[in-house]
Amino acid sequence: MKIVLLADLHGNMVATKAMEREIDRISPDDLWFLGDAVGKGPESDRTCDWVREHCRHWIAGNWDRGLSTHREKNPFYAQQIGQERFAWLDSLPLEDELTISGIRFRLVHGRFLDPLYLGGDPDEKLRGGFRFHDGRPEANGLICADCHRPFIRLLGDGYALNTGSVGNSIGLPRAHALLLEGEEGPAPLRITTLSVPYDNQKAADTADRYPELPLKESYKNEILTGVYSR
Repeated sequence: MKIVLLADLHGNMVATKAMEREIDRISPDDLWFLGDAVGKGPESDRTCDWVREHCRHWIAGNWDRGLSTHREKNPFYAQQIGQERFAWLDSLPLEDELTISGIRFRLVHGRFLDPLYLGGDPDEKLRGGFRFHDGRPEANGLICADCHRPFIRLLGDGYALNTGSVGNSIGLPRAHALLLEGEEGPAPLRITTLSVPYDNQKAADTADRYPELPLKESYKNEILTGVYSR
């Protein structure tokens, strides 16, 4: 059983298509989206549609909900994304679960429901992500997104994993996702960070075709250098 989990596409269709080619090569059994299809980049409509077409399970992220809640403050995104896409984003849950090789993971983007999880956080903070907000029994693993940096942490009594970002990776400007390979019952589990190169300059040039894109120069710097500039 092969499962790919990805997040934070952020309107970067060039990176998304590069990741799609790698996903096609892997041919996973399932594809999960862990939030933030929209915002930051120039083609939020296209990345949102990509998620709806290709993924089988979805979780909302902070940008998905935030842009929907504050549409009047974000006219570029409000016009591009449109009412129907916002309605779909609003319908997505904020947490879910996945069991593979006997390990039950809680899945969450991070914010709004949880704090921002970072790879260097204390064990007790990451272990807090094992607890569901809807009353389900506590999991023995966490898979999140939101920080735009992939990580794999062994906590002694479970795992904390981060998908990294497809479209706005910080630290290394490649498209990142998470691959889990295991079985339905207790069995070995392979955990792999996918790191996919893409044409960063083409992605920056795409942004230049959208003169009204908010904070365009900051976004271009991030996808070209991996250095967060806001």
